Amino acid sequence: MSYCRQEGKDRIIFVTREDHETPSNAELIAEDPDDPYEEQGLILPNGDINWNCPCLGGMASGPCGSQFKEAFSCFHYSKEEVKGSECIDNFRNMQECMQRYPELYPQEEDKAESNSGSASDPPTEGSALPSETDSAPASSEPESAVPSDSMSPTDDQTAS
Repeated sequence: MSYCRQEGKDRIIFVTREDHETPSNAELIAEDPDDPYEEQGLILPNGDINWNCPCLGGMASGPCGSQFKEAFSCFHYSKEEVKGSECIDNFRNMQECMQRYPELYPQEEDKAESNSGSASDPPTEGSALPSETDSAPASSEPESAVPSDSMSPTDDQTAS
């Protein structure tokens, strides 16, 4: 027997195996193109910014959401020749806010430190990377001493 339970804003519905075995009688409703909550992209048809757009990555919410909205709005609606040049203070405020929450907004150098030791990290001073001359064979024999079959294709490879 299924039942429901309310926990704060959430409604939890427990169902039985029998509930799952019966076909659903739910009817799908066609999407309403005028639905204001429907995802419309970054800019809504009326020119406003869609703060719910997933493309913003949640930046419009959280502890620095208001600073982000001020800076982004300033830039979006900017009429200056150098777009957004009047928004420097807004972006500075946003950056200062984000620096107060490094666990939510990691800095680029923080990301690099967490990946230290990976092959994609640039070499640091004092790191031991072989130079081009180090990559040459360490053999004291002349190059002609290397067997020719290791350098050229086999008969099977050239026959095709």
